[in-house]
Amino acid sequence: MEHELVGLHGFGGRFRPVAPGPFVLTAVAAALAPVRPGWLWAALVLAAAAGPWLAGAVAAVLPWTARHRGPSYWRLSERGLERIGPDGGGLARYERDRIEGLGVTTADGVLVVQHKFGTAAIGPLPQLGLEPLTLFVTARRLGIPVRLVHGEVSDLLDPALDEPGHPPGADPGDDEAELVIPLGPTRDLAAERRLLDQEAALLAAAHEDAVEPASPASGPAVLASAEPVPSRRRVQLLGALSGALGVVMVLRLAVDGPDGFGVRVAAACWVLASLTAVHASRRRSLVSSRTVWTIDRDTIEVSRRTRRGRPQQAATALAEAHPQARPQAPAEPTPEEPTPEEPTPEERGVVPARGALSVAATEIAALVVGPGLRADALTGRPRRSDLSVLAFDHRLRLVARLPAHGIDAFQLAHALADRGYRVITPGARAPRSPEYGLEGLPEIFARVPGGRLVVEDGGLGWADAAGEVVLRMPEDRLGGIELLTIAGHAWVRLYDSDGDEFFAAPLSALRISRTDLREAARREGLPVNDAEYDAYLNAAFHSAVSTLTLSADPDTDTDTDPNAGPDAAPALTSGLEPGVVQGELAAPPEPSPADAPGVLLDATRRSRVGTYGMSLLLAEIVAIVGAAWLGPDLGGFVAAASWSVPAGLLVGLGGYWLHDRDRPRLRVSPAGLAVVTRRGRVRWELARDRVAGVGIDDAAERMPRLVVWSPTGRVLRQVTFPPDLAELRRACERYGLPWGPPDADRPTPPPPEL
Repeated sequence: MEHELVGLHGFGGRFRPVAPGPFVLTAVAAALAPVRPGWLWAALVLAAAAGPWLAGAVAAVLPWTARHRGPSYWRLSERGLERIGPDGGGLARYERDRIEGLGVTTADGVLVVQHKFGTAAIGPLPQLGLEPLTLFVTARRLGIPVRLVHGEVSDLLDPALDEPGHPPGADPGDDEAELVIPLGPTRDLAAERRLLDQEAALLAAAHEDAVEPASPASGPAVLASAEPVPSRRRVQLLGALSGALGVVMVLRLAVDGPDGFGVRVAAACWVLASLTAVHASRRRSLVSSRTVWTIDRDTIEVSRRTRRGRPQQAATALAEAHPQARPQAPAEPTPEEPTPEEPTPEERGVVPARGALSVAATEIAALVVGPGLRADALTGRPRRSDLSVLAFDHRLRLVARLPAHGIDAFQLAHALADRGYRVITPGARAPRSPEYGLEGLPEIFARVPGGRLVVEDGGLGWADAAGEVVLRMPEDRLGGIELLTIAGHAWVRLYDSDGDEFFAAPLSALRISRTDLREAARREGLPVNDAEYDAYLNAAFHSAVSTLTLSADPDTDTDTDPNAGPDAAPALTSGLEPGVVQGELAAPPEPSPADAPGVLLDATRRSRVGTYGMSLLLAEIVAIVGAAWLGPDLGGFVAAASWSVPAGLLVGLGGYWLHDRDRPRLRVSPAGLAVVTRRGRVRWELARDRVAGVGIDDAAERMPRLVVWSPTGRVLRQVTFPPDLAELRRACERYGLPWGPPDADRPTPPPPEL
């Protein structure tokens, strides 16, 4: 096929353990079973422990199981949008002649298909293994219109939006008019413009002659991600030693005779510990695999390990493996190319455990470097990646997905450009749109043309363009007005007489300025709170008072009243006069974030109860394992467990109680953030000018996810305990701390006026 897009998916049929959890439980049950003789008991335990690898070997060897073990994937081609099963058969198909358009929601990234009878939601693009750019370019090559729309998929499945329409001013009976695909309330023109710009750059790279770099680099460049700590070899060695120790202990207990219950419990503990260590080390070694790029003028190679030898030897090996030169025009397809029914490893985007992904320079027109997808090392399913490279040929077909997680984007882009490759980087990222929460606005707000919020007659009202108030809220129903800043925009929150919030909206949508609302509400005697404005006035007052001084010399000339008595106090003067000793009225020092008045947020009750339970569980596990281990020397397992289990319960409760007495709490104040324990110890504090955002970090795989960002976007601190996020957000908004990650590109505009 001329144009085809295959979704990212892992390899199928490779050798890997199958169902390790059930086999571990089976091995533990076999160790507890009273089987005689001892050699049969040991054989059952070891066979159950080796079950995952035996089942994986059988599944990898048998052709039928190898074909059916691979994951399914999605494919977009001239046939339409298809889901291909592990055996190559179609699981789902949306025919090309029945597809009227494709849409992608910008809020949750869900792909939807517009057809004659409505709209069908396929799923999130990352789960489908498709990137927005590749989908956009391939669909347009196939003649399928693609639209990026605001909102979520639930907004697109509104039955009122399922009927296609025509452009404004077109004749409804004109069948040749362009069809408007109603895939949402509004289109995200900015996101579509970015994709169109990238497509234009790809077209320019495909049709223009390659430009040699000003200072071409000689020799290949080798870029690799950081070595994991501990290294993979140490992790694998630890897993092997744990497995060997478990085998030795099972054989030793089998030789002594597994007649007693305590002996079988000890064997079960050894089996559980050793198998847990083996499987954990395997998962850790897979997750911590490296990404190594070898970039030459003729070939790009991505592998999991570096080539042995010097870079010159690597260049020689690459030249021998790919002897073709790099022409300036697109190369004609050869009969040896794989058929579309069998995606190549480069199209899959998965680096094999042994070998590498290799792409010849003759097949590459441009490389798109930016965030993308990569295959999960454990499951093979696609997941988001901070850095990935998409290779397009001269027909704008995707020829390879090259993972680059863990590699510096700056070094990678320049290394590619220095060796003659055309590099395209996405533009500025889309601004993060905060949750404005406008669903609580009354319908009358939108029905009044030119409506605005006004303060009159001791309450609030909604007036039309002529100034007539059409909706009133009396003073007795208004418990408080709070003015604050969210994402750089002024907001108002209204509370009822019980103190519950019932309305929140940006002032730009209400068509009233912050100053007008504050001053008008205070003139009418309404309870209004503007903490940021009050903090500004206090700071201005203290800065003004700090310059005032008292005259300390009675013989100096002072601005005193000549009619005042001898006991009159000296007047205040400003500035320093020559020959005058001044006594300054110094302003009080600024309070630290740990001492400033604010809100103290504790860990949630659910988290504390869960931690208590986990502490008790770990203590009981240690008590039972100790009783099984030392039971034969202490009168048997039952006698040892009779006192070790209650002791473990007391130790777990007492240990966590000691920790809970001094648990950390987060203090949010106008001065900044601080973590203070219950006994008053300050673990860390950050001043207000160093905090550019507080919120959940979704950009990186870290625990805990609640972090504090600096103005440059760097993570300053991580909050190790989980406070109530709703209370934390409310506290940040109340004291002027920004909620959410900082947006260095541009501020998010407020929503359009109603």
